[in-house]
Amino acid sequence: MLRNFAATEEKTDWGEQLANTLATQTIAHLFTRSQDVRVQLRCFPSTKLLQGIVDGFRMSGRGLVIRQDFRVEDMWFTTDAVELDFASLLQGRMTLKRPTQAVAQVVLVEADLNHVFTARLVRQHLENVRDPKLTSLSGGEPVSFGNIQVKLLEEQRIHLQAEAYLPNGVFPVSFSCTLEVERRRRLRFSNPQWEQTGVSQLLSVALAEILDNMVDLDKFNLDGVSLRLNRLAIAEDKLVFSGYAEISHIPASP
Repeated sequence: MLRNFAATEEKTDWGEQLANTLATQTIAHLFTRSQDVRVQLRCFPSTKLLQGIVDGFRMSGRGLVIRQDFRVEDMWFTTDAVELDFASLLQGRMTLKRPTQAVAQVVLVEADLNHVFTARLVRQHLENVRDPKLTSLSGGEPVSFGNIQVKLLEEQRIHLQAEAYLPNGVFPVSFSCTLEVERRRRLRFSNPQWEQTGVSQLLSVALAEILDNMVDLDKFNLDGVSLRLNRLAIAEDKLVFSGYAEISHIPASP
């Protein structure tokens, strides 16, 4: 069972404090930017650090930016017992003796979701698209999508508005769909409902298909940390992902 970190906070001694400081500095370097990152290791008695044994640790962070463009409002993960290389601790590094898993949660707000669609990694899938379904509408020319705005709804649904750029003009795109997790690593845009007719509806169908095949979470993993999702929920205008993290190694601080 995962340890209750809050209940044992007062027992932290100098050994744990040193390890906490080192772990916080190390984990913070996984992110491009961050408002706050804290790592709390539990090791009682602290003499177990000499064997590299830690009862577990918890990372919590706010305003975290991953790979330059992908911001999350909150993220935390909590592990069970972890084995560290004590010699590397003395050298200012944290090295896992073996991979470990952690319970994890990631929270995004609407602004975070909307910013995702401006990121280069995402834009490359939305610009100059040459799918035959689209080029049949544009006289053989590539079609681009932009100005994407997402609104979080109830029951795991979102509403999406965008613009499609064709040689003969700009067309509005609008639909709603359900967000689902597939195989713990893909985000699906399922059960779309169209709000338009004619060319705009055909463009909406094409955009929904692009998004449904685009979001593979492996593209957003941190160095040494792979996220796997069990479920998602929308609550209080926030998108909450719950799952676990596979931690293969802890990268050295630059």
